[in-house]
Amino acid sequence: MVSRVGADAVATVGLTESMLTMSSPAVGLTFVTLAGVLESTFTNEPEVASVASRGLRIIASGFLFYAYGIVVTQSFNGAGDTWTPTIINLLGFWILAVPLAQFLARQLALGPSGVFWSIAAAFSTTAVSAALVFRRGRWKLKRV
Repeated sequence: MVSRVGADAVATVGLTESMLTMSSPAVGLTFVTLAGVLESTFTNEPEVASVASRGLRIIASGFLFYAYGIVVTQSFNGAGDTWTPTIINLLGFWILAVPLAQFLARQLALGPSGVFWSIAAAFSTTAVSAALVFRRGRWKLKRV
């Protein structure tokens, strides 16, 4: 059983918060379009600036997924289910992202861009996974 407010209230809050994160594409679009300006405030080195701009553009392209995933994952925590987000994050970031970064950067010779793409893939995968598990509803059975 989920706390005093009940499972329906937690689900409603989770979905409402998810809708509020829809402003994340605006932030992502800002980062994508202004990556060169933003990175220039941190470095004057052309090579570093190039990698930083590319990284910011790649990672910011998935901000909608990131925000949604964070909200859904925190909904589990709010319902008292801390193991589900732990497992999702372990699988998404350690089991997927680290080997994928290695593969993309070295085996496919993408260099730093491969690492940035693995970050985007990990955040997107965890968001989709969290949403699917959330919809299953087992978190409603958690006793707080």
